[in-house]
Amino acid sequence: MPKKNHQIGRHAGVLLHISSLPSGDLGVGAFLFVDFLAEIGASVWQTLPLNMPHDDGSPYQCLSAHAGNPAFICLASLVNEHLLTKQDLIQPQTNRKELLELAYLRYKLGKNAKLQKDFTFFCQENVSWLGDFALFLVLREHFKHISWNTWPLAYKNKQPVAIKKLKVRYEHEIAVIKFTQFLFFRQWLNLKAYANKKGIAMFGDIPIFVAFDSADVWSQPHAFKLDSNKNTEVVAGVPPDYFSATGQRWGNPHYNWEAMQANGFRWWLARIRTQQRLFDMIRIDHFRGLQAAWEIPATEETAINGAWVEAPGDALLNAIVKRFPDMQLVAEDLGIITEEVDALREKYHLPGMKILQFAFGGDNDNPYLPDNIDENSVVYTGTHDNDTTLGWYQTLDAGAKTHLHRLLENDVPVMPQALVDLAFNTKANLAIIPMQDILGLDGQHRMNVPGTMGGNWQWRFDMNALENLERSHIKNAIKSSGRAHKWL
Repeated sequence: MPKKNHQIGRHAGVLLHISSLPSGDLGVGAFLFVDFLAEIGASVWQTLPLNMPHDDGSPYQCLSAHAGNPAFICLASLVNEHLLTKQDLIQPQTNRKELLELAYLRYKLGKNAKLQKDFTFFCQENVSWLGDFALFLVLREHFKHISWNTWPLAYKNKQPVAIKKLKVRYEHEIAVIKFTQFLFFRQWLNLKAYANKKGIAMFGDIPIFVAFDSADVWSQPHAFKLDSNKNTEVVAGVPPDYFSATGQRWGNPHYNWEAMQANGFRWWLARIRTQQRLFDMIRIDHFRGLQAAWEIPATEETAINGAWVEAPGDALLNAIVKRFPDMQLVAEDLGIITEEVDALREKYHLPGMKILQFAFGGDNDNPYLPDNIDENSVVYTGTHDNDTTLGWYQTLDAGAKTHLHRLLENDVPVMPQALVDLAFNTKANLAIIPMQDILGLDGQHRMNVPGTMGGNWQWRFDMNALENLERSHIKNAIKSSGRAHKWL
């Protein structure tokens, strides 16, 4: 959001992950989507985390807090750079990993001085995490994706002699992994530059916790609450709430805040530095965990039996703001929010989130009701964790539906347009609409159902749907609500 002393007007944006683009990558379709945003007057593109996920595809459980997802690299774009050929792309037996290795080999043979200089600079700029990530990925492949805490002790504990031998033995594989990350960052930053030139800000997302089976925990176990065998003693999640009667047991390790604070939150500052390169704004997912987090004994199967444990969020945010004074942060403050969490957010003037799907069926003091939303907010019809607005409306209980109709002064509203218009006309400085709601899609197109394991993160929109979209309504809604401003 705009800083308190730098108001730049009201804005509208769209929530769409890269995997949900028709091609699912950073190719031509991503640039066409930027053009679409500019055409309708939107000035923010919000994505989910861009990191490399585990096999379940969740962008909130990744192998690194820094590394980008190689699945987002547009292979066709590598043809233009003479790293691949069109013939390479149509070989039936060649997979993405093999093609990226081939691109590295072509890079080595091509002797492109500028590319070599850029790659060298990238490795130097990201030295704090890139080497460990490459080693972690090599070992993970070698041990067939079993969790790092079950590796032989020499590798589990990063014993120097074993790691030195590993670097020699897998020199080529390590270089390929680093080059793959270089390609990802290069393509993303090209897209970001294109968006920024059109006055569109890129809005990212930081999961507050990292996956246990990740390069971060393997390389810096002292920064997390682990036992003497480097297994989790407590894991993260949330107690029973709107989404789940048994809460959500995420399974992430908790931070060893004492150790982190002792070194000036070095791990966190490195993480924010990477995100600052990638985005103009960052949402801190589960912001309330910076004040106090739900700790669940690792032996518990659900999140019911846990406890709130305080965290040094004030000291952390103070360190972040001092190091990155221009970084625009947004607090995901959904769920059980206390006065202490609100005070922490307000101290740093961080916008909170307001979800219109949570607004109806209760009392007039519901904070998500349009009239209760203040300027320092980001308002959504729904998020990636909600049903689409049309799907939500189709299953809404009678009391909540009556409440909604009364507020709209319409018993037969056109959904999701009515809720989209409602979001745009709130006082919130920023209104974000999921792409499913822009396209008017039902619940079959939902991105994620919290607490479930299968069928999530797979939604993609059809380019024909975008081409056939009647854009006048969304364009006029953005303009008439005073949100048709460029960001930068």
